[in-house]
Amino acid sequence: QVQLVESGGGLVQAGETLRLSCVASGRTFSSAVVGWFRQAPGKEREFVAAITWTGTTTVYALSVKCRFTISRDNAKSTVYLQMNSLKPEDTAVYYCATGALGLYGDTFLHEESQYDTWGQGTQVTVSS
Repeated sequence: QVQLVESGGGLVQAGETLRLSCVASGRTFSSAVVGWFRQAPGKEREFVAAITWTGTTTVYALSVKCRFTISRDNAKSTVYLQMNSLKPEDTAVYYCATGALGLYGDTFLHEESQYDTWGQGTQVTVSS
């Protein structure tokens, strides 16, 4: 019922900046939260950041708390991930995902189980 398209990835050097975009289309009214996850080769997918479509709730992984900023533009149905001071360990495929707020509200935005629709991913590579 909702489609997500990520863009903005690329190859950068350590210390540089990228801005990822996630554009949502379709029946977005049933998706209350948008999260960013990433997966590096040989590793499990991990949570990066999340934001609700309404309200002011944002959540960040500790590893990106002071470097990444998640934001939204409701009119454009777009969520952004501003990534500053990129490190080689940030190298991964970045996915955006949406989900509904259920019984526990925004308590578990960091959990993959919160999300039911995923984008195709965009590659971020940070060289040292």
